[in-house]
Amino acid sequence: MIQISVVVPVFNEEESLPELTQWISRVMNQHGFSYEVILINDGSTDHSWEVIQTLSGTNKFLKGLNFTRNYGKSAALDAGFKRAEGEVVITMDADLQDSPDEIPGLYEMIKGGLDVVSGWKKERHDPISKTIPSKFFNGVTRWISGIELHDFNCGLKAYRNKVVKNITVYGEMHRYIPLLAKWNGFPKIGEKVVQHQARKYGYSKFGLERFLNGFLDLISVSFVHRYKKKPMHFFGSLGTLSFLSGFLITCWLIFQKIYGLSRGVKVREIVDQPLFFLALVAIIVGVQLFVTGFIAELMTSSNSKEAEYKIDEEINFDF
Repeated sequence: MIQISVVVPVFNEEESLPELTQWISRVMNQHGFSYEVILINDGSTDHSWEVIQTLSGTNKFLKGLNFTRNYGKSAALDAGFKRAEGEVVITMDADLQDSPDEIPGLYEMIKGGLDVVSGWKKERHDPISKTIPSKFFNGVTRWISGIELHDFNCGLKAYRNKVVKNITVYGEMHRYIPLLAKWNGFPKIGEKVVQHQARKYGYSKFGLERFLNGFLDLISVSFVHRYKKKPMHFFGSLGTLSFLSGFLITCWLIFQKIYGLSRGVKVREIVDQPLFFLALVAIIVGVQLFVTGFIAELMTSSNSKEAEYKIDEEINFDF
């Protein structure tokens, strides 16, 4: 088996690819690793795919995938994971901000017994507009996930092969792969301080909106983990609470009406009271939540998630 698979999502990085692949090859040869480099062109609008084709012609260890359009980093990683053959799978960004010199250290930590090793860019070459929101984001993610990592969004990570073969990365879940690994039975997660290079070519493809999307993704992945196999527990609980609230309010209004009539006290009609309509809405919402839960149960029992990306061309893969 190949010792190391390096999976690299690529989006408009034509300038950095020759230097990156040479750097990776130099590190691998210095340490005598058997390896493969999988470059996934995620719908680049520059000449990234042409560069990958050229490089693959001179480097038999380099493999390429070309998406039909831009599907996002999660889809690129998922495609790379499905094809990775190495005992250890290492991911990094294509912009040269992740140093291939970290590969031997990451490899040794995985061989030492860890399932996942996440890089920690302790000293970053980013503006304060990115570093402060990043620290806040990582703090909240640590608190919610219970995983003590300082940099969930670092692209430089290492995985045992069986980890990437047992998880599916979709949507924008690439930030939470350690969390997905933990939930799928791979709890040995470590961290390594890694060197962060200043960007040499191009510009960042991510803006501040990624932090908002990150929080929404965290809520989504937490919900999916807890309830994807038992959605009725979530919708049924809310439905029961809503239905009972409406039912008890209705009973109270009826009791008030009967009690008032028995005492000769003039009481407003039940249907003239705003509280009655609130109770009616609560009952209807409760029934709807129950129905939603039943439909969700049927969907989870019969639906399987397929790959949400299309590959146009592949290079150097054996079939």
